[in-house]
Amino acid sequence: MLGYFGPEGTFTHQALLSLGLDEEAVPYPSVAATLDAVRDGAVRAGLVPIENSIEGGVSATLDNLAAGKPLVITAEVLLNVQFGLYGRAGAELADVRKVVTHPHAAAQVRTWLATHVPTATVTERGSTAGAARDVAAGGSPFDAAVCARVAGELYGLLPLASDIADNPDAVTRFILVGPPAAPAERTGHDKTSLVAYMREDRSGALLEILEQFASRGVNLCRIESRPTKERLGSYCFAIDAEGHLSDARMTEALMGLHRICKRVDFLGSYPRADKVEPSVDKGFRESDYEKAATWLEGLTR
Repeated sequence: MLGYFGPEGTFTHQALLSLGLDEEAVPYPSVAATLDAVRDGAVRAGLVPIENSIEGGVSATLDNLAAGKPLVITAEVLLNVQFGLYGRAGAELADVRKVVTHPHAAAQVRTWLATHVPTATVTERGSTAGAARDVAAGGSPFDAAVCARVAGELYGLLPLASDIADNPDAVTRFILVGPPAAPAERTGHDKTSLVAYMREDRSGALLEILEQFASRGVNLCRIESRPTKERLGSYCFAIDAEGHLSDARMTEALMGLHRICKRVDFLGSYPRADKVEPSVDKGFRESDYEKAATWLEGLTR
């Protein structure tokens, strides 16, 4: 059984269906509830959003991954996100005064709304599908919802406008998260995720973390600071890096982080959804590490 950030009809639900997994799927009302269901064993894995090409990281996911019982990422999904404006039967675009949607969706259609329904107020809710449900409810104070087509149709709404995203190429990244387990076999187009905590806040502390990757030829896909919630000014760093745990360059980078950091949370090595293989410079390829190990071993004979 799988869990996902619901309700039914959200972009997360669409992303889950795209995985083609023949399992029952259960919606949860929040990212935290989805991840807790995985931790409690109610579902074997859960799908949640983690990053958007327009709005950046999803803080609820980043923070919940770093808190509570350990979890690991086993897969990722990239979804091109298309929004429409949906209302009840008989509604007209000119009559829209109150719009409801998810905060990330609101940010991605802000210019369109300001241009086409400039007097409308926007209320933010927990999900785009929930917004569609709110509009469809009897006596709803909202005239329209910004949501996906599947959500609008699910709740019997009609499109007042389609393809309204300010950036039509916007992509949201989702992750499938499960309990701690050994990573899947290396594919050659992998990504490794982790959270690094500085030992102390001092000049050069972040540079020292970054050097563990740079000095071993490991490219970073993403780095984002998040508050540790211990005190004001205390931060950890959520990092995605190109490569697999079994890659020699990644192994050495992680060992280096473990030596210099207060704490390192390993969040998994998994295949990249776009299947892009990293460009590894000479001196950092597996064959280079093997030759170096053979040379070193010869010195002790």
